[in-house]
Formats: sequence, structure tokens, C-alpha cells
Amino acid sequence: MKTVNIGILAHVDAGKTSLTERLLHATGVIDHVGSVDRGDTQTDTDDLERKRGITIRSAVVAFTVGDVKVNLIDTPGHPDFISEVERALAVLDGVILVVSAVEGVQAHTRLLMRTLVRLGLPVLLFVNKIDRRGARYADLLASIRTALTPALVPMSTVTDLGTRSASPVPRGFAADLAEHDDTFLARYLDTTLTYDDCRAELARQSRAGRLHPVFFGSAVTGAGIPGLVDAITRYFPVNHPAPDLRATVFKIDRDGSAYVRLHSGTLAAREKVDFHRGDTSLTARLTSVLVFSHGSRTVAGVAGSGEIAKIRGPRDLRIGDQLGTPHPAAHHFFAPPTLETVVESPSPDLYDALVQLSSQDPFINVRKGSDIVVSLYGEVQKEVIADTLLHDHGIPATFSPTSVICVEHPAGTGSALVEMGAGNPFVATVGLRVEPWPTRSYGLEVELGSLPLAFHKAIEDTVLATLARGPHGWAVHDIRVTLTHCAYSSPVTVAADFRGLAPLVLMEALRSAGTTVLEPVAHFDLEVPVDTTSPVLAALAAHGAVPEVVDGPLIEGTIPLRTVHAFTHLLPGLSHGEGVLVSRFDSYRPVVGARAPSPVPARRSGAV
Repeated sequence: MKTVNIGILAHVDAGKTSLTERLLHATGVIDHVGSVDRGDTQTDTDDLERKRGITIRSAVVAFTVGDVKVNLIDTPGHPDFISEVERALAVLDGVILVVSAVEGVQAHTRLLMRTLVRLGLPVLLFVNKIDRRGARYADLLASIRTALTPALVPMSTVTDLGTRSASPVPRGFAADLAEHDDTFLARYLDTTLTYDDCRAELARQSRAGRLHPVFFGSAVTGAGIPGLVDAITRYFPVNHPAPDLRATVFKIDRDGSAYVRLHSGTLAAREKVDFHRGDTSLTARLTSVLVFSHGSRTVAGVAGSGEIAKIRGPRDLRIGDQLGTPHPAAHHFFAPPTLETVVESPSPDLYDALVQLSSQDPFINVRKGSDIVVSLYGEVQKEVIADTLLHDHGIPATFSPTSVICVEHPAGTGSALVEMGAGNPFVATVGLRVEPWPTRSYGLEVELGSLPLAFHKAIEDTVLATLARGPHGWAVHDIRVTLTHCAYSSPVTVAADFRGLAPLVLMEALRSAGTTVLEPVAHFDLEVPVDTTSPVLAALAAHGAVPEVVDGPLIEGTIPLRTVHAFTHLLPGLSHGEGVLVSRFDSYRPVVGARAPSPVPARRSGAV
């Protein structure tokens, strides 16, 4: 059967989950439309999701349109859970981006659209809430063109806008197509084109990610939903059967089940399958394969090309694992977390529980030293981790105040040398030179000479481990390390001599070069009432922000991540409760106007 995998993305509260419910109802999967407020939707099934009224974990549902099976992934809208969105993007054929007809283009909407355009994914826009008072049409389209993309094709106008009877009315779009394709422009000028001709051309350009159809409707009343259902199979690329198994794990459930996207081939229970993770491979038998059949229901069966399946087999599957023939891994679309916190609990099982959570979300990086530290995207994620630990593992947990994750860069070139002899307890000589290496963003290069393999690996491994904690306690990035001297005494010297000496020499070389602490800086999109712009700008300046664009209610710029939380607390009072701030990692910059932040204790643990 032909398949298509789509995602629904949006700023929080734009109506993603409500639209999912309406699509399931329109395609006969459910008899009544669930409500986020009532907590009876098909996708927000987690107790915490129902309590908060937001999507935290992506969920998969299925329905059929004609001869095409549609797997739909409902993703979180809150920026703290952007890692869930990233994993979904890696397995999608297209995206429905939801925009509220009342609130319009919001800060997180811009972040999502920038990413989708960069990836070249086909995107349909659905303008929701046309039945709500304050809904807009013409000026909203103008805003979408300016803030998101000019490559739009509005599919309708709207009658009775802002009322319960609001309804989309189809409009011609040949002129819109001609604006974006010279070949079609010539046909448009020289021949009489039918409506089917125009739809075929729109399908070609939409599937290539060049044009984005815009549909208007309401997930509450159902207006515009039939046109959107038709568009899913018409304007997104559809998968056809193909041989040679290639699949990717993109989600891990709490029970250990793995969600996989089949790029090609088939999967069936009791089959032996090759699994790949980096340079490691193993062959294991699948104990079960479930495919999504009707809504969130799964049934045992054979998963084919383009399908999303839920499998069980080898233990400890990880997100990003590949099945069948190895294939290029998906790149990260969003920045990794730049915040961290110390987690404490009277339970001795805290660390093991957090490791299990990190298998479900690789961006929850867990480190154990004198304290247990986890990385985060934001404060809401901290609350979700605490709730999950308590309800799933019975472990109460408290968190220290969130701090930023800084990095160190070499300020210049430095070197150090320790030779065998008096005062050196190790039977080895090591000399190292360090220098900035700007052509390798946050990477490193280690040049090593002719050594026995065991000694070579001992130095290389130790260099890498030592660079994880520089002189100020932060990881050292953008650095080149060169081995300038080495000697050993056979057969007395062992690898442990190099493991013991290399970190001492490297730290001395780093101190000689000097390192600069850089803190993460976020790019922010801020929307506030126009009459509050002045006090908001003053508060931004007080928090180290640099506004770069001030355009009516929209302010864009950069702000140190260490001050974002404090500014967020002030924003409601400054903006009559109407301010909306979305920030995302932008870059690392030297700490200015404040003492360099200190790492949490877990980064300082252990001697080097």
C-alpha cells in the first residue's frame, strides 16, 4: 500500500492537537472529536500532557485517504521539547504548519518555518480558527509572506470570517503559480489552462518544497477540513514499495519499544535484522512488529517501505540506530541544550532512572561525578523530568537553579614538555602544542607521530578526555593539539605512563596558551504590545540583550542565555501579560560585563 508520513507543527496553542482530532474524525477513525481541555484526545495520552494541556511527546496516529495510508505525527509546540520535533522531522515526507488566524505568525512559527525551508521539506500551511472573533485574512497572508515565506499559494478566500459560520471558498491560483515558474508562466500566457492543469503544477512544485499551499479552516467547526484531507495525498510525495531494508529508529517508548521509519524494504516479526550504531553492528531477531492501523491502534503485521512501525527486539535500542543497510545519519536541525542543572534525590536509583530517560531523549545528557547533572532546553522540561521520575519510577527529585553550559577556546598558542627522568614518575616523554583551530567549529584535531598503537591510543584518548574539562572547568572547543615530543623505554614503558602524563602536559600547554570562556547566546523573537516597547527595550538592555530589529510589536536580537529566564519572569509585568518570547541558541561569545559562569560541581569532579 502507498504511504505518506506527515507531521503537524505549530507554535503552542495554535491548534495542532485539535486539528489532528478533526482529521481523524473526517477520515472515519473516530466518532467524536476529542478535546484538549477534556483530556480525551487520541495523541495527548500521557497523564502529564492531559494535566498541562500541552503535547510533550510526539505521537503517531494513522488514517486512510483513498488508496494511501497516512501516518501522522503530532509534535510538541513548546520550545522546551524541540528535540521531539527534530526526531520527527528526520522521518517525515511533509509537514502541515498550523497558524492561528487570530494570533497570526508567532515567534516559534518562524523558527519552525526557517528549519523546514532549509531542509526543503514540503509544507502546507493551515490557517486555523477562522471562526474566532478577531480572525484575519488579507493582512495575515501579508504577514505570512513577510515573516515566513513569499512562496505561498492561497487556496481560498473566507466568507463570514470571525463567526461560527466562517467557511473557505476556493479561489483560482494560476497567477500565483506563474509568479514562481517561468515555464508555467509561458503556458499561462499562451494557452488556456484547466483547473486540473493548475493542480498538477501546484502538486509538482509543492512536493519539491518550492511552493506552499495555504488552506483556511477551523479544527473546531470542521470548516476547510475536506480540502486539507485531499491536499495531504495530492501535494505531499507518496512512498512506493522498494527493496533493500533501510530504517531508522526515531523514538523510544518507556516500555523499551522502538519507533522506526522504513525508508525501503520490509520488517516482520521473527526476522533477523542487522542493527548499526556508529562503528558497531549486531544482528538480532525482531520479537514483534506493530504497524499503525486506525488512529492510535496498532496491529501485528509486516511493515513496508515508507511505513512507521513499532518494534521490539534487541535490548537497549537507541534513537538514531539504523536497521538493514547503513545509510547517512540525519543531521541535527536544532542546537543541543545549553542549560544544565544538578539533580538530587534520596533514592539510590536516581542515576539509573535518568539514564533510562536519556535513552528516550538523547538531548537529556546525564553526567555523574560528585553530583548528577542533566542538560536541558528550559525550565518546563525540568518540571516534566521531575514529574516523570516521580510517576514512572517513584523517585522524588529536586533541582538546583539552572545554569548555562559554557565552553573554552584557546586564546593563543601554548606548549609544554615533560621528559623522562628526575621528577617525572612516568616512564615516558610527552610534548604537546595547542593552538586555535577556527576552521573546525567546536572540534579538534590531534596529530600523533610514530608510536606503538597502544601508546598512540592512550595519548589520543587522554587528550580527548582532558579537553572535556579545561582550565576553567568547561569543555575546550576549536582547538588543535599537536604531539611535538614523545619517547618511551622498551620494555618498561606501558600505556598507563602516557595516560598519566599526557593530561598533565596538556593542561600546562592550555595554561600557557590561555583560554577564554564563552557563553551561549540566544537569538530571540519577541512580540509585545506596541505601547510597551520602550520599557521592554530597557529591560532587554539591562539583561545584556542586543536588539537588532524593532518593527512595531516585533523585536529581534540576541541575549545571553544566562539572563533569558530572569527576563522571562519580568516580561508579563512589562507587557500587560501579552508578551511572547521564543529564543534559540545562536552562538558562543566571550563573556562580557560579568564574571565568567562557573561549571556545576559535576564538571569539576575527578583529578586530571
